[in-house]
Amino acid sequence: MLHYINKPPEPPRKSRVVEVGWLLKAQQAGFIWEEPRQFRRADNQDPRTAKAVQNCPAVVDYESRHFVVPCPIDLSIRLVRDKEGKPALQNLDGPQSAITGQHLSKLVHLNGAGQWRHPQRPLIQISTPYYFVADEVCWMNQLPPYLTYRDPPIPGVFIGGRLPIHIWPRVMMWAFEWWDTTKPLILKRGEPWFMLRFETDDPTRPVRLVEAEWTPELNAFANGAEAVTNYVRRTFSLFKTAEKRRPEKLIKRVERKAVARESEGV
Repeated sequence: MLHYINKPPEPPRKSRVVEVGWLLKAQQAGFIWEEPRQFRRADNQDPRTAKAVQNCPAVVDYESRHFVVPCPIDLSIRLVRDKEGKPALQNLDGPQSAITGQHLSKLVHLNGAGQWRHPQRPLIQISTPYYFVADEVCWMNQLPPYLTYRDPPIPGVFIGGRLPIHIWPRVMMWAFEWWDTTKPLILKRGEPWFMLRFETDDPTRPVRLVEAEWTPELNAFANGAEAVTNYVRRTFSLFKTAEKRRPEKLIKRVERKAVARESEGV
């Protein structure tokens, strides 16, 4: 009897699903950034046999654990050099471009040569307003859209990264290392832009993306990780500080009410 009386309480049972919150922090034009979605093949056809790839549980499970962030803009740029030989970006669409030159320069950044990994491979970054957070241990991998075929392929290498989103909410960037500078970089709105895959304490648990709300607590916490690369070299050394200052909860789900349509023409 004493054994049962003194038995320590069992830890709370974890949900079968790991929730990851996604948020946007856009100053303007927030509607161009679409909701991240679970990867699903649009070209899957009805399997002809029971042994078709579409029926392989390993393939289905692997692909279902990826999430896709769509490209927000149509973009066609090439690398040029000015009279002094300095690299610059040129918008190939000119006056027909969907995005104005002023806003293109704010969105697309050509990093200084000192930040390149190779002197002949320029590095460009595109700012995004995406944040991802979790309320339990969860590492997020940002990956190229390698589960889809693209023709023509981009003339370089996507630069990914891995972050602990339960203690380090920071804005996402799209980074690209330009290997073949004789070819333009062409992006199309709506196509798979980059992919996400999440690591949790239990690899059997699936991940569910939910739209989260910018609470004052989350905003203050995220500001702690903002622009730290301007002050320190090894940002991962700040993880212990972030863990200590983390609020109890980061995810507050957004509840949206369906808007009734007054007529078919609305």
